[in-house]
Amino acid sequence: MPRSLQGRLLLLVLGLVMGVWVATAVMTWLDVRHELDELLDGHLAQGAALLVAQQMRENSEEGTDIEAPTLHRYAPKVAFQVFHEGHLTLRSANAPLLPMVDVHKRFRSGFRTTLIDGVRWRVFATYGGERDVLVYVGERVDSRSSILWAVLRSTLWPMLVALPLLALAVWWAVRRGVTPLRQLGRMLTQREPQALDPITLGGAPSEMAPMLDALNGLFRRIGELMASERRFTADAAHELRTPIAAIRAQAQVALAETDDARRGHALRATVAGCDRAAHLVEQLLTLSRLEGGAELESRALELGALVRGVVADAAPAAIRKRQNIKVDAAQTCQVRGDPAMFAVLVRNLVDNAIRYSPQGADVRVELARPPGHVRLLVEDSGPGMTEEEMARCGERFFRVLGSGESGSGLGWSIVRRIASVQQATVAVSRSRRLGGLAVTVDWAA
Repeated sequence: MPRSLQGRLLLLVLGLVMGVWVATAVMTWLDVRHELDELLDGHLAQGAALLVAQQMRENSEEGTDIEAPTLHRYAPKVAFQVFHEGHLTLRSANAPLLPMVDVHKRFRSGFRTTLIDGVRWRVFATYGGERDVLVYVGERVDSRSSILWAVLRSTLWPMLVALPLLALAVWWAVRRGVTPLRQLGRMLTQREPQALDPITLGGAPSEMAPMLDALNGLFRRIGELMASERRFTADAAHELRTPIAAIRAQAQVALAETDDARRGHALRATVAGCDRAAHLVEQLLTLSRLEGGAELESRALELGALVRGVVADAAPAAIRKRQNIKVDAAQTCQVRGDPAMFAVLVRNLVDNAIRYSPQGADVRVELARPPGHVRLLVEDSGPGMTEEEMARCGERFFRVLGSGESGSGLGWSIVRRIASVQQATVAVSRSRRLGGLAVTVDWAA
């Protein structure tokens, strides 16, 4: 089949038209042949009846063999014989002396096809007025074929003329029918790459409506994605400018300072600025990977062991702030997902709880398995958040002011994005037990 819709339509329609045309021609052939046979057979029977009537009017005495004259230019194609008591009494000029039908066979009135001197004849045989009179009337079969072809030529030539006209009409109809598709193709070809406005196509057929809706929906989603990426790029550039400027300033101070203690302090500040910049870049890469639709691993994993490992890695930071961190993880809490993404989610929640809680605060990490799902709870005794701040959790680069801690403002965006990809729900509230912030993450078991 052709690859183009127009070619397929043309092939199918023309094939159907050709099939109908051939079937019509065959039916016409058969019908004309049948009617012609009936007509010519009736002609033979009529000729025989005339001879019988003539013979009945004549004297019944035995006469001599009479040869009928040739009165028409087509007469050689028609022959007749009359036998009385087995003797030939009348015949046409081209009729043989012997009966046209084998006399040794049992005589029966009616039509039959026989071979006379190598030529096929259609013969009608019947009795005369008495049983001792036999009449034969015959016609050459090839004359019938000539008449048949003449009739067919007059019948088929209009169809032969109509076929190319019909094909041209079908081509025009199909071409006109797919005009909206060509218009859509030209519109898409001429559009600028940044043009994401909806496509409007006047006079489009109803079959094209789902395709146009899908295209416009795709353009809308691409526009939203590009707008989000532009905001992300602008925010990332703004956020990276601050640590880079601080690193540059501290490096300039270290270069200009002659006091070893002050130079060391500036270099340590430079290293800290590099760490903050590296952390920001790592968070940006993680968020970009999540929003870019990268394929993630999906397998069964033991969430309890993963949580205990993440808390163990974060324990030194809690110890430096003399915080009490407690882990209560069930022995078997299996979920399905990407282990690396789960580790990033838990690490961000635990890191936030430690980072934004004061010296000597309590941090509790609890992993439970209520019926049908697995729940992770991370809570602390820190200052928590207001309702307005909780509502903004997940916005890129949003940070609570006055916390005294540095950060990229991307941790919550990463947490919510991972939870969405891994079919989990995140809820933020105030901890009833410790009084600070409580974050609950639920997965299907």
